[in-house]
Amino acid sequence: MGQNIILNHLEIEHKIRRIAYQIYETFVDEGEIVLAGIANNGYFLAEKIAVVLKDISDINIVLCEVKIDKQNPFNPIATSITKEEYHDKNLVLVDDVLNSGTTLVYGVKHFLEVPIKKFKTVVLIDRNHKRFPVKADFKGISLSTSSKEHVHVVFEENNNYAYLV
Repeated sequence: MGQNIILNHLEIEHKIRRIAYQIYETFVDEGEIVLAGIANNGYFLAEKIAVVLKDISDINIVLCEVKIDKQNPFNPIATSITKEEYHDKNLVLVDDVLNSGTTLVYGVKHFLEVPIKKFKTVVLIDRNHKRFPVKADFKGISLSTSSKEHVHVVFEENNNYAYLV
């Protein structure tokens, strides 16, 4: 089975820019947003969104890396900032692909252990195969695929792309 490119570099850049504007519109009256990216690709996506947000707004952006054991989401979740740093703040949880919803729902659960001012979720690709009642507030694309197919997002210097296998 070969790989089919579903998003090329330029398309991903456009989607990141649109998502950044949607986040800005949602938090326009706020002074600070915590962008919490799920480790690896979710964090890379959060970094790219932060660059655009800093370009289009004067909102202070705090980046946070979220480490979740995707094989065993009951294991403790680690974040690169302390709970005090996101307590009563605006938070956006970011991941690259929303498959079953497991990673996102456990990420949401972790952040809701402290009061959050406003909470939104972002994914680049929403697969529509959720096992949990979780949704992305902002998404690049929705993709209907079979459950046997897999979506991969690659972030490289000037060569971002997503493909289906």
